[in-house]
Amino acid sequence: MPKGKTDSSPYKVQVLDRSLAIIDALANARDDASLAELAEKVKLHKSTVHRLTSILERHGILERDTRSGRYRLGLRLFELGNIAMGRFDIRDRAHPHLEKLLYEVDETVHLCALEAGEVLYLDKIEPVRSVRMASRIGRRNPAHCTSVGKAILAFLPESEADDILRQHGLKRLTPKTITTPAELKADLKLIRDRGYAIDNEENEEGVRCIGAPVLDHSGRPIAAISISAPSFRLPLDKVPTVAASVCRAALALSQESGYQPPSKRGNRSVAKMVT
Repeated sequence: MPKGKTDSSPYKVQVLDRSLAIIDALANARDDASLAELAEKVKLHKSTVHRLTSILERHGILERDTRSGRYRLGLRLFELGNIAMGRFDIRDRAHPHLEKLLYEVDETVHLCALEAGEVLYLDKIEPVRSVRMASRIGRRNPAHCTSVGKAILAFLPESEADDILRQHGLKRLTPKTITTPAELKADLKLIRDRGYAIDNEENEEGVRCIGAPVLDHSGRPIAAISISAPSFRLPLDKVPTVAASVCRAALALSQESGYQPPSKRGNRSVAKMVT
């Protein structure tokens, strides 16, 4: 083995970081990408990207169209993802609650978790409507401007939530996005008091969402359930009624995960989770 390239060398860590950056770039792309496009996205030389894509292609992580030469994610990732999801049983346990919520509100429902400070979409069920939400399973979104993200942040220890916000910032995505720590902290306190969060067109203009946390036996948020709808179908005066349905679904899944309501436990918990 060449000197300086041991199993724990910075060189190998850099190769792994670059490979993961290529995978992330393709995951976030709307279509297949050429070698030049990938090199631009990850800010690396084409020759470096070519070496890495060749290795990833050999392992089935990427696929290359033989006619166009463009790259897409490979089926090996689908296989690994299914294995991971099979071991993350909250998705299976949540699905009946999502179906019931969909029946009650007739809008798109989501199950999400917080992963590395961002919201990760684990499941989604859509109504039969002509106007639907553009979200997808496996997609990530910021925590500070989504109902699911804020619902989780509100019930994390304050120091942990502060660390996440310092790391990821409060990027403005729409004119209504909360971008100051003081304003967000006030919103998180309100969420704790009423038991649910509202994304009032903060992540995407024209879309309003309501999210509630899923808590474990210790009262820690492990996921969140939400509904998303065009703002014209979910006016503000309708929010409390819909929020009650979202909170019921989240509370039912929380109890399956070991959470006990305050009347049974006596500790700090979700206040007024179900109106």
